[in-house]
Amino acid sequence: MVPTPKPAPVVIAGGGFGGLTTALALAAHKQHPPILLIEPQERFLFLPLLYELLSGELRRWEVAPRYDALLAGRGVAWLRDRVAHIDTAGHSLQTDSGRQVAYSRLVLATGGRSDDFGIPGVAEHALDFRSLADVERLHELIQRLKQRQRPLQRLVVVGAGPSGVELICKLADLLEGSTILELVEQGPELLPNSRSFNRDQARSALLRRDIHLRTGTRVEGIDASGLELVRGGAAPMAGSAPMASAEASPARQALPGQRERLPADAVIWTAGMAANLPPISPAPERDRRGRVVCQSDLQVTGLRDVFSLGDGALCGDDQPPLPATAQVAYQQAQQLAANLMLSLADQPLKPFQWNDLGEMVGLGIGQASLTGLGITLAGPAAFQIRQLAYLARMPGLSHQLRVAAGWLADWR
Repeated sequence: MVPTPKPAPVVIAGGGFGGLTTALALAAHKQHPPILLIEPQERFLFLPLLYELLSGELRRWEVAPRYDALLAGRGVAWLRDRVAHIDTAGHSLQTDSGRQVAYSRLVLATGGRSDDFGIPGVAEHALDFRSLADVERLHELIQRLKQRQRPLQRLVVVGAGPSGVELICKLADLLEGSTILELVEQGPELLPNSRSFNRDQARSALLRRDIHLRTGTRVEGIDASGLELVRGGAAPMAGSAPMASAEASPARQALPGQRERLPADAVIWTAGMAANLPPISPAPERDRRGRVVCQSDLQVTGLRDVFSLGDGALCGDDQPPLPATAQVAYQQAQQLAANLMLSLADQPLKPFQWNDLGEMVGLGIGQASLTGLGITLAGPAAFQIRQLAYLARMPGLSHQLRVAAGWLADWR
């Protein structure tokens, strides 16, 4: 008798929010195919709560559980490695360690990386905030700034989207007035894609913490001691700082096109994201941010057995593109798991339908603002609701129960 060959697994490249959720959702289907998750990190990182890890409001094991614990008994194999190259014609991939892995279906879920837009000095001198190592570096920076207490020591966050706003509010509460904080945004206002209520609450949170907001301001370079800035054509929004040096008169307004040297002890870059995909051959269609172009069913255009989601995917019908948030990745993962089962059964796939559940923005220690599902709220109550909403999105019921038990003990 000739033994029946084992079918090639569904391979999920990347264990971030989209990849891990897809793996768990696919494993929940009856008679699911073999599933292989390829992820180099030891711990899954729940990025929306990384700010609470920085501030000490949450613990490391809550925000970053181990993959082996999350996947134990779930029917998902985990290869701790990184995808180095994908051969879509041969339906296989190669990892950094030299392994050759065949796949029946491939999910690209390698996420995103900070985009420096080619600005000199960003890669060499700016800090990121996307990993546990980044949290440790910021902890050391905060302690150093608080201990030195030098006059006019300054910390600059570039990018006034949700990441920049949440981060600088936490930093302000942790630094306790020891450091000048500046938030630099190239566009005309902070949180440009957010609801007006959340934008107003964020602006108030910055003012209460004496955070200087510079809108319409472009970064032209970063070095070890500061930034080179140039004023754009947009007028400053209400509450933003004038484009002037700290020593100048507060009444002095900068003119469009005016340049300024801004000294800084450190710069944190949250200004943009680009896809973090491995080399793929033949190369699929991509947009200017490196995202692969997908159909509405999350299948990569022109590739029947390759799918993508999250920060590395651009669905062709998305106008404007969906936000790069955990909420989008979570919903895409549920639909993608169902479509993988349909694809393996040679059945028609279903389009992904984005259901906007609202938005939540952390605004400092114990503070948040949220709008959605008929709720508009700010303050400590919004912070608690935000925590509970993210608890429901944590991977795996066992981890959810452990975290919930820890939170109940803390509240008690």
